[in-house]
Amino acid sequence: MKLSPVITLLASTSAAILETRQTPPADQITIVSAQTSGNGCPQGTVSTSFSTDKTVVTFGFDAFQTYIGPGTKPADKSKNCQIHLTLHYPGGFQYSLMTATYHGYARLDPTVTGSFLSTYYFSQDASRSASSKTTLTGPQYLSGAVYQKTDTVENASTIWSPCGAEGILNVNNRIALTTSGNDKNASGELSDDDATVAFEQKVAVKWRTCTK
Repeated sequence: MKLSPVITLLASTSAAILETRQTPPADQITIVSAQTSGNGCPQGTVSTSFSTDKTVVTFGFDAFQTYIGPGTKPADKSKNCQIHLTLHYPGGFQYSLMTATYHGYARLDPTVTGSFLSTYYFSQDASRSASSKTTLTGPQYLSGAVYQKTDTVENASTIWSPCGAEGILNVNNRIALTTSGNDKNASGELSDDDATVAFEQKVAVKWRTCTK
């Protein structure tokens, strides 16, 4: 099963200064470039396409899968793929990451657990990040099922793009499989097939009264 991740910039204004709501023109909010790195998305296994207005980038992943069980290698149990987005926006505006939704496929024996960890941060302020972890287990995955992971960044841990005209947002995703007990024959598979990351535009302009 293979789906395509879509990363979208939303142009909704969520803060008002005085009685005026200001929004930069949509054609000034663009994704300048998109790259990936990690053993879950090695060179030659990722396809990338942009919309004509450069507000949407779509990735197709061919190798972001993990496996556990007889015949597999230790390296198959965990995979990492990091998305690097260079964002361009007018000076005086910032963007806070609000939601990210992922879909994938899991097939897990009763003693196998899947985990999906996502970390978000801007390169210009890597010390501030937001993380979310989802654990997959249970009978619903015995025969295989599609799962959904949705992250909501709380206001207290909102990460902000740097002020200025450009910022590099990193989305670090890691999927992994583990077993409990001594069941050496337990097997499973876990993949990350698509991701939709939404940005909310917030006005960050300070005003003061002009004097003669």
